[in-house]
Amino acid sequence: MSPQEIVKQTFIEAYGDNPLVIVRAPGRVNLIGEHTDYNDGFVMPMAIEYAIWIALRPREDRQVHVQALDFDAHIHLDLDALSKGAISPAEYIKGVAWALMQEGYPLNGWEGVMKGDIPIGAGLSSSAALELAIARAFYEVSEFDWDPNHMARLSQKAENEWVGMKCGIMDQMISANGKADHALLIDCRSLETRLAPLPPNTRVVVMDTMTRRELVESLYNERRQQCETAAKLLGVPALRDVSSAMLKANAKKLDPVTLKRATHVVSENERTLEAVDAMLAGDAKRLGTLMYQSHMSLRDYFEVTKMPHRPFDALDIMVQCARKHPACFGARMTGAGFGGCAVALVNNDAVHNFCEQTAQLYAEQTHIEPKLYVCSAVNGAFWAERFMS
Repeated sequence: MSPQEIVKQTFIEAYGDNPLVIVRAPGRVNLIGEHTDYNDGFVMPMAIEYAIWIALRPREDRQVHVQALDFDAHIHLDLDALSKGAISPAEYIKGVAWALMQEGYPLNGWEGVMKGDIPIGAGLSSSAALELAIARAFYEVSEFDWDPNHMARLSQKAENEWVGMKCGIMDQMISANGKADHALLIDCRSLETRLAPLPPNTRVVVMDTMTRRELVESLYNERRQQCETAAKLLGVPALRDVSSAMLKANAKKLDPVTLKRATHVVSENERTLEAVDAMLAGDAKRLGTLMYQSHMSLRDYFEVTKMPHRPFDALDIMVQCARKHPACFGARMTGAGFGGCAVALVNNDAVHNFCEQTAQLYAEQTHIEPKLYVCSAVNGAFWAERFMS
């Protein structure tokens, strides 16, 4: 059964009736524009069909009761007595509720069943999908307007200030604003968006290396701090405001490591804007070349493809395996890095052969069986099914 069918059936078994509504919020894969979001830069993700689903109905009190099937957990919380605990699915519910109430939204309680099919820890933004699904659940039982951009901002606030992960805005924005058959260029400063269609006769393949980030939040936060330091030394609000020419002219102001970090971010912003033009022109070859360039920059300048102390670079191996197939236009690591997934743009006519060959080559080199997903672009957080009250 699909996650949607599972949450519906489990809800009926638990409560003896249909839910009021089933909501969903998608994960995402980022085609290009990595580690640019928290630098006020440009990103181009697409929402994918793998999502978080919640079947729910309102309560008459200010309690939230959730059966989280993926974690075998029953979560009970009181909206009038929220307190932080160890990181768990409950903290994301608390964090979103806290952020909404901080903004003055009137929240009502609800009860329901939650399940997802986004691979956890793979860099496909299961956390942002969870946050947007929770926000949508509160919207369905409370009285406030649904503004996708604002819901994305508040979900980011929940993750930054309640959960403690200093993520940028990209993941929440695409989960809130995804559009079927399109990627979405997001200006992470203004939150302006621009639709970018996938080139004709291409598919996006997410390639899970089956390696996971382990205790690398500090490394992520370190990269963010290095970028903020670079911007300060260059006298700008964020690296978004730096061109390649400006960086070259002021390179001596930065130490070698900080310069490498800034080089990636500045060039990545330029690649992302060029990628939009390639997509609007239907130029799969050019888009693929930009994806390869992005990967090499992430590997060599931002240094986030390889987990420290791991004997091999799984993300780089996966990209090189993908590159050997003639149907592959381009590939790159996606997400925060240090493990997780890569993404490839592939000719649709050979996508299944591409998946078979790439998986086989990767397994031969790493002795790890990967998982590959042929993905479609879908709409952002919304209700998926309603029931008569």
